[in-house]
Amino acid sequence: MKIAVLSGKGGTGKTLVSVNLAAAAGKASYLDCDVEEPNGHLFFKPEGIETRQVKVPVPRVDKELCDGCRKCVDCCTFNALAHTGKELMILDRICHSCGGCVLVCPQKALSEEYRVIGRVERGLWQDVEVHTGILNTGEAISTPILEDLMNQVRGLDGIVIIDAPPGSACNVMESIKEADYLLLVAEPSIFGLHNLEMVHELAQVFDKPFGVVLNKVTEQFNPSEQYCLDKKLRILAKIPFDFELGEISSNGGIAYNESPRFRLLFGDLLKEVLDEAAANS
Repeated sequence: MKIAVLSGKGGTGKTLVSVNLAAAAGKASYLDCDVEEPNGHLFFKPEGIETRQVKVPVPRVDKELCDGCRKCVDCCTFNALAHTGKELMILDRICHSCGGCVLVCPQKALSEEYRVIGRVERGLWQDVEVHTGILNTGEAISTPILEDLMNQVRGLDGIVIIDAPPGSACNVMESIKEADYLLLVAEPSIFGLHNLEMVHELAQVFDKPFGVVLNKVTEQFNPSEQYCLDKKLRILAKIPFDFELGEISSNGGIAYNESPRFRLLFGDLLKEVLDEAAANS
């Protein structure tokens, strides 16, 4: 069972929900797909970490063969190639590795070599396998690292918790495409409502079953909760705006392990999610 946890922005509580669900599951796999700022490992602190580099092909030019025809420049949609009038410039960090420039070069002056853009780490915390994607600083394209993580998902058994990137862009789509069920995390604010609308639309586009977790809940009016009521969306849990929970999380702890009442909350949430996912499978 693959459960993806997503939210319209960072700081909503997506990782809080993800790590506690994985802890509640006992024997499970956790994938941190927020590769630009992964932080699930700060809670799990996995041991026996194995690291694999992620590489992408980028063009290289043989200046002796290049005659400056600029066909490769015209071909590149991403403006990763430019010609100064004297030589061809290749901007590696905005290249999308499509290979089109190599194909269109009439002089065969372009070839490809591999460049490291990040890494994937795998470690173990108790019975939870922790898989973390990490994009190198300054890199613009995260999709190859997510593809690597998703290839691992296909070979995993049991409960898999996917901690998706924030937002609703292509990196989020890549991380949820293998999921059986989506869990949408929302804050009690107008901004939180807007972000809930974004991920709700994404869930509909992918036609996947989903439920909502409301985080930082107080006694004040909650626009995100009202949206769920108006749209008849299933609210699976309400996590309170709570000092104890904030203290545990800020110290890198896992509330499921450290607090009896949050052990009950996240244990019940996992059961609700599994029941919902099974009913929609």
